[in-house]
Amino acid sequence: MSSSGGRGRSGPLPGLRGHGLHLRPWDPESRADVEVWLRGLTDPEFQRWNTPFRPITDPGSARESLRRCAQYDADGTGASFRIADAGSGTALGHIGVNDMHPVLRRATVGYWVLPEARGRGVATRALLLAAHWALTERGLHRLELNHALGHEVSCRVAERCGFRHEGTLRGAILEAGRHDAFRDAHLHARLAADPEPGPGAVTATAAP
Repeated sequence: MSSSGGRGRSGPLPGLRGHGLHLRPWDPESRADVEVWLRGLTDPEFQRWNTPFRPITDPGSARESLRRCAQYDADGTGASFRIADAGSGTALGHIGVNDMHPVLRRATVGYWVLPEARGRGVATRALLLAAHWALTERGLHRLELNHALGHEVSCRVAERCGFRHEGTLRGAILEAGRHDAFRDAHLHARLAADPEPGPGAVTATAAP
């Protein structure tokens, strides 16, 4: 695993390479990036388990969403990465380290994978790469990951990547497609002091 220019706790977001992937910052001014972002967030499987705080339905709203991500990247409260195949550069999905707390050194992790890239361990490999960067080069102490109750695939990804299941959060996230109703979520977390997942995490089958 490597980063092209370590960030530490300030400076531009780096590119990360490892596990056959290249993670780089999204570019809100790139038409290709906007198209991928829009396609990912309007995918029915994504919408089944996730509800964006602001509706994203067209290139304009997708670009504004990416600009907000870039602002979080710039002020150090977030880190949003476009996941791509390291060889071909083909876009595969997204992973973000969000809501970074400067004192508690805590953040949350979220990700999605494009439909055609599923079944290849993309989420697992990207989470291993991003978590390693966040807990070492970024200096975070704790990473949290939560997902809607019943999302067993995401549960397996979290556990393979060393995010222990810590319990159920009642009414913690929005219901699918709604901003007036809530559902329960599983909470997983990984600490900087936890053991690094072994090679088996990358070679595990049936991963998204």
